[in-house]
Amino acid sequence: MNALILAAGLGTRLRPFTDTMPKALVPIAGRPMLEHQILRLKAAGFDHVVVNVHHFGQQIIDFIQANHSFGIHIDISDECGQLLDTGGAVRQAAVFFRDSDEPILIHNVDIFSNAPLATLYAEHRDEDAARASLVVSKRDTSRYLAFDEERRLVGWKNVRTGEVKTPFPHLRPALEALTYSPQPHGEGLSLYAFSGIHVISPSLIPALEPYGEAFSIIDFYLSAAAAGDILSVSPPDFRLVDAGKPEALPLAAELL
Repeated sequence: MNALILAAGLGTRLRPFTDTMPKALVPIAGRPMLEHQILRLKAAGFDHVVVNVHHFGQQIIDFIQANHSFGIHIDISDECGQLLDTGGAVRQAAVFFRDSDEPILIHNVDIFSNAPLATLYAEHRDEDAARASLVVSKRDTSRYLAFDEERRLVGWKNVRTGEVKTPFPHLRPALEALTYSPQPHGEGLSLYAFSGIHVISPSLIPALEPYGEAFSIIDFYLSAAAAGDILSVSPPDFRLVDAGKPEALPLAAELL
């Protein structure tokens, strides 16, 4: 089972911690957040993990080596020369999975949740139509993904600015008029917040190539949605903490 942990970010929201260390090594409940993510993936059955690095990248490499890769196969996708954004990070890291026909679970290092990772991975693998499965939830934010009644990605909306992106021009008026509701998915279009957890099929990897080095994975997913199914997944009783800010660290510890 393959996974990519996105750990290359600058962690500007976590200053002053990240003035001297990468975000991935900021401690939560006595352990670096990266360690929590690796051990959780390992417990779920993932045996091949790639970690991308940039900000204080050598500290992450030294940490993984000092812990003997936690008993699994861990590769480093080095972005120390240039941050590649999520899309570019996936494109570069995909080379480590080129000999595998298994999906890749992608997980932000600072996202803590009760998502059933092994189940999400297995369900994506068994759902033939899905080229990518995006874990989403109903929560307040400013930027949302829009899905139709069949769980297919159809657009993106910033509810504060009104900006809309969609590969389906006929849906633009509906998206422009669409407002966020905390109610479960019903008929028509609905807005969901992306969790930073997603699973992609190997068949989607070649489509990343034309995008160059640094690019948004959301823009890529919107483009791919026009050619194939990019589906939403909403785990039951889903809880999530974005530990990217100092005030969220105790909440992540409580969730752990």
